[in-house]
Amino acid sequence: MRAALCLTLAAMLIPSAARASQVTVRGAQIIVDGRPFVPNGASALGRLAELKALGANVIRTYGEDPGEILDAAQRAGLKVIVGFWLGHPRLGFDYSNRAAVAGQLEALRHMVERYRVHPALLMWGIGNEVEVELPPEEAMAVWPAIDEAARLVKSLDPQHPTLAVVAEVGNQKADQVKRLAPHIDVLGINGYGDGLLTAVARARAQGWTGPVILTEMGALGHWEAPKTPWGARAELTSTEKADRVRRYLAAARQAGVGALPFLWGQKQEVTPTWYSLLLPSGEWTQTVEVMAETWDGTVPGGPNRAPRILSFGFAGPMRFAPEGSTLVRLAASDPDGDPLKAEWQVMAETTAPSIGGDREPVPPSFPQGVHEPTLGGARLATLPPGRYRVFVVVRDGKGAAATANLPFEVQ
Repeated sequence: MRAALCLTLAAMLIPSAARASQVTVRGAQIIVDGRPFVPNGASALGRLAELKALGANVIRTYGEDPGEILDAAQRAGLKVIVGFWLGHPRLGFDYSNRAAVAGQLEALRHMVERYRVHPALLMWGIGNEVEVELPPEEAMAVWPAIDEAARLVKSLDPQHPTLAVVAEVGNQKADQVKRLAPHIDVLGINGYGDGLLTAVARARAQGWTGPVILTEMGALGHWEAPKTPWGARAELTSTEKADRVRRYLAAARQAGVGALPFLWGQKQEVTPTWYSLLLPSGEWTQTVEVMAETWDGTVPGGPNRAPRILSFGFAGPMRFAPEGSTLVRLAASDPDGDPLKAEWQVMAETTAPSIGGDREPVPPSFPQGVHEPTLGGARLATLPPGRYRVFVVVRDGKGAAATANLPFEVQ
């Protein structure tokens, strides 16, 4: 009752003259109300005015009820790729179970009928990486299921295109979507790392001629990151991430496709900072600055620039005994000359499998493990045997921050 009332009140805030946009596909272009539209933005649930100021024009959801986010996006001047979550076979959904499929399609029907006239709606996202972690022969059964859902959407709402999102385009995925899901209008590619430089060209080489959106993008996927001898993945610093994302956004712009850096917010996935553009305390990282540069926008708070991590590493062993210790050295700077402060933290290494963005618990912290913290480094000691990470957050006091972490082991 309360949620319905909130949605009704929010809808009242939308200008009465607002109407649903006419969104079509013309060749490789998305056309909104007669004009070419290149979707740039992020997956987001909050701070939409700040995202808009970066130069963004779109946000993406994954399957939650989109009512409130559509209303908020309309007020912020953003369009929404409304995602509908299709069940993943790797998590137990059986597409040969017609009762289960029918229930899923009925939920999709309800969503489309409810929100198809919303003025902030850009297109419908039919699933997200439904094929992930499946052998190629099992993945083949996914595409007809996506097409069935897309066909339903198009019968209910011919004014907005359909989008299918795949994890990269290897194994001829673009070709499979084109052949086996012909009711999909737009191809969404979730990609991380240097594969983003060629993702669009590879989709075209497979025969995809329609619009492409990089529906998730980031500096490096954890599955491709170097590992320690005990299997912990090495995360890039926020400065290294920004340098990479600058190249990937430039490549997307050159290809004429939209890009949605992941994630406009914060989540635990391998670490609390691996994919997060914002910190839990609210600061933004350098990649946000890069987004504003690429999209001709401004960062939150104006011309402030984020701190940079110049170097970060061990000055001692990355494995030591419980009675021993090690040193971590940090060099950081600020382009604006702002005074910096460093916050140090030791957390347990995650034991979650980290597949497909699944939810993960935040590992526990061990404040007793940090000694003599300064802007230049810290000593790690007084820890029981186990696998850990040391994190540093460097803040400029003006809303921006830099992050880095390193895995280590107490034997």
